[in-house]
Amino acid sequence: MWNIIAWIVLGLIAGAIAKAIYPGHQGGGILATIILGILGALVGGWLGSVIFPGSAGAAAAGVGALTIPSIIFAVLGAIILLFIWGLVTRRTA
Repeated sequence: MWNIIAWIVLGLIAGAIAKAIYPGHQGGGILATIILGILGALVGGWLGSVIFPGSAGAAAAGVGALTIPSIIFAVLGAIILLFIWGLVTRRTA
């Protein structure tokens, strides 16, 4: 139960920071921000394990825990997802 709450809190923090950092208007409400953050945490955790292979990568990513490295990796993952979402939904004028 506490892991789910930690993922939601991490998702909210990471999604809000990513939306604040990333330029432009992304839209979406609080639920979209949480989902973006949670998916960003997954992407960030994967990215951390690629950059820091082995058990050190999992510890560096710290996904699922509310630590500074986990928030940083989750925000980076959420920014990557925002960038990809912008590419997919870009409309030509």
